[in-house]
Amino acid sequence: MPRQTRAAASLDVVANGVRFHALAAGPDDGPLVLLLHGFPESAYGWRHQIGPLAAAGLRVVAPDQRGYAGSSKPRGRRAYRLDTLAADVVAIARAVGRERFAVVGHDWGGIVAWHLASHAPQHVERVAVINAPHLDTSRRHLLRHPSQWLRSAYVAAFQLPWLPERALTADAGRRLAQVLRRTSRPGTFDDAALAVHRGEWLEPGAMTAMLNWYRALPRRRAVRPIDVPVRVIWVDRDHALDAAWARASAALCRDAELTYVEGATHWVHHEEAERVNAMLVEFLAAR
Repeated sequence: MPRQTRAAASLDVVANGVRFHALAAGPDDGPLVLLLHGFPESAYGWRHQIGPLAAAGLRVVAPDQRGYAGSSKPRGRRAYRLDTLAADVVAIARAVGRERFAVVGHDWGGIVAWHLASHAPQHVERVAVINAPHLDTSRRHLLRHPSQWLRSAYVAAFQLPWLPERALTADAGRRLAQVLRRTSRPGTFDDAALAVHRGEWLEPGAMTAMLNWYRALPRRRAVRPIDVPVRVIWVDRDHALDAAWARASAALCRDAELTYVEGATHWVHHEEAERVNAMLVEFLAAR
């Protein structure tokens, strides 16, 4: 199935020793915005955002992050440590001729975006995070909100060898596709979109690489205050993350805006694309 969208062209770059496939759109001299997808999507997951952001004058690059879809899939969990994932983003920006950029991240892409805001602020102009916590808040949040342990139980299950891969790719990926439909509003993921993602999940080594993001989760790190402007977009129907975690993450920032979208799920950038796009354009164009 084709991974490109009508609004974007395919782009291939080598960065941080890895080959990345990406979708790119917008004026070459526009401010650079990198869109970072989460599990189990790919650059194709930003198909509703790429065109509107490019139309606002931004240079948009949405990579398949390492281990996903059209990008390289290094072996071993050590290749998916958070520092490495963040270094990928800086290297991709350099590969397209930029040292500074804005970043938008959803789910795991949002975790990478938080990490960049904390540890590489010299490269990051603005950060927008959609339904993703700052991992430095994990320990305290889990102690204060025990129900989050149950929501996060799948993370522990992903630590098992080979069994998660077998379960998630069973029946040609239909089981994982059902999870996306079960955790989203009806009609969010149509057959065509799921066919694209199922093809990506079944590529050799892909599911193990995707799960290695979880298997390489960092130990507790020192909390660093964040100085760059941050916009956090959260929902009230996330199947995996409670709303209080958004407030805990935003509290690390000196300049943060937190917006809740009522009635939406973890997949809000699909379900409420126009509203999310408007918030992103307003924020990213404010530099």
